[in-house]
Amino acid sequence: MHPPLGVPAKQLVCGDLIAALQECHDRGILYKWSGACNSEKDALTMCLRKERIDRTTKNREESKVRNAKKYAAWAKLREEEKE
Repeated sequence: MHPPLGVPAKQLVCGDLIAALQECHDRGILYKWSGACNSEKDALTMCLRKERIDRTTKNREESKVRNAKKYAAWAKLREEEKE
């Protein structure tokens, strides 16, 4: 199951795949149930997965920077307490 697709940022990145899946689903319920839309859904899933991996990688790197600043501030406070 994929996340909600109404988010504008996702429409920019995976918008063409979202539209293709919606068009396939609009053809009729048999397309959904028979698996005729599976290739579109798989492509969309991979696009959303890549976006999630990119986002988590970026967040991890930003977290490392924040933690380095935090530990530096704590070290500075400990040094000031010793003085």
